[in-house]
Amino acid sequence: MDDAYAMQRALELAERGRCTVSPNPLVGCVIVAGGRVVGEGWHEAAGGPHAEIVALDAAAAAARGATVYVTLEPCAHTGRTPPCVDALLRAGVCRVVVACDDPNPLARGGAEVLRAAGVIVHSGLLREQAARQNEVFLHGVRAQRPFVHLKSAVSLDGRVAAADGSSQWLTGVEARRRAHELRSRVDAVLVGSGTVLADNPQLTVRLDDWRGPQPLRVVLDTRARSPVGARTFDGQAPSLLMVAPGAAVDRHREAKIDTVEVPTGPDGRLDLGAVLGVLWRRGVRSVLVEGGPTVTSAFVASRSYERLEVHVAPLLLGASGRPAVFDGPDTLSAASRLTLEHVERVGDDAVLQLVRRGE
Repeated sequence: MDDAYAMQRALELAERGRCTVSPNPLVGCVIVAGGRVVGEGWHEAAGGPHAEIVALDAAAAAARGATVYVTLEPCAHTGRTPPCVDALLRAGVCRVVVACDDPNPLARGGAEVLRAAGVIVHSGLLREQAARQNEVFLHGVRAQRPFVHLKSAVSLDGRVAAADGSSQWLTGVEARRRAHELRSRVDAVLVGSGTVLADNPQLTVRLDDWRGPQPLRVVLDTRARSPVGARTFDGQAPSLLMVAPGAAVDRHREAKIDTVEVPTGPDGRLDLGAVLGVLWRRGVRSVLVEGGPTVTSAFVASRSYERLEVHVAPLLLGASGRPAVFDGPDTLSAASRLTLEHVERVGDDAVLQLVRRGE
């Protein structure tokens, strides 16, 4: 069997853990012997068996002398589960093909352990695809803060609402379903108090076939203006209210709303570095920012994001409409540059996927 074909299958398997595996990486594994697949597996949830173990169990005795294709370097440490390299060696595999090395200092080194035991190891097959698939995990290891994905729905002329503030619904049904799919893939959804006051969103995943966990709903609210009866705090999913020190939150705490104070920056707004630090310590590894212009502007200005997805509706709101970003640079040379990765039509809307360039 062709190596690339087998690794592509392993990547497809890894994707099955997309909505359940956090904070662990996505990993898929395929075991091939005699030109045929004898075992497959993927990591489904943190604390559960790793992809290699699932595939080895499926292969049983057929794993001896086989080739193993795995999207991330097999772990060499004992965490909540034993090292995968030990299981591979016990099974008697003769060759391991790895897509992406594990940068985690606690887990990496599995390839060298296998080589030292006489197993042939090849690394780097479909590395770019594997790294893109695991961008949240790889970013977390490197930056020690959550991966931030900005999402904005705008008119053709870059407005998020009409002059009277109306914004529901700017985009069509298909694009709104896409927004729910984005929520299903992250640990937290974040908005500002302005969005809570204007739209009263629930911020849950509402897909007909959804059975996975709900993301943490985070509200940035410097002065604790959000009503305790807002849908964001309805108990249908976990919620977190982040306020400035000294904000009046007695009524929120009486309503048993999880509330945390966060330092403010020179502009008097919540410091985004501190916000992301709180979320990281709570186990959040990915955040979808669905806030309005104030919150979006703050993340853009501080370059505290990795991806931007823009849903463009086929309508014009004119200069009196509300812009997606309030503040910007005075000169073109100072503007944030992004790389356009993908454009697609979703219903009557266009969806642009962009990556922030390293600056």
